[in-house]
Amino acid sequence: MSDGFLGPVVSSAHLASGSFAEISELEFGLTLANNAFHRWMVRAIAMAGYPELGALDVLVLHSVYHRDRPKKLADICLVLNVEDTHTVNYAVKKLIKAGLVTDGRQGKEKTVAATEKGAETCVRYREIREGLLLRAVGELGLEPEQVSHAASLLRLMSGQYDQAARAATTY
Repeated sequence: MSDGFLGPVVSSAHLASGSFAEISELEFGLTLANNAFHRWMVRAIAMAGYPELGALDVLVLHSVYHRDRPKKLADICLVLNVEDTHTVNYAVKKLIKAGLVTDGRQGKEKTVAATEKGAETCVRYREIREGLLLRAVGELGLEPEQVSHAASLLRLMSGQYDQAARAATTY
């Protein structure tokens, strides 16, 4: 190409050859970011002392610790947009075994709350995140509004993917 533009960076050219090729570019970026984010969470929680935990376990722990009040299993799944509740239930069991959360009841529903050890682990994770990730991201020169806009776009796109998944299920 004479102008030096090679086209969008995608992993599946056959998907980018249709309409709105930029969505394929976004999807490739999401794939890379998702895998890097999961790898980061696993490495950071290992630094905090829990190398046996996976990415979903870390997400569940932080969700449970959020606002320091017990959470229902269904609410954790809703907030994290996890359809397979058994995976969250398994994460909760791992976190209970590690002593990071405890289970309880609110009426008929199972609840999960962070233990003191779980709260301390979340604080340690935050310190590691500040030192290793946020400091480096800060050096990129991004404005907070840019990051907030990107997060908003990702939430909006998740709704589009959810709607498309519902439509695909009805065919």
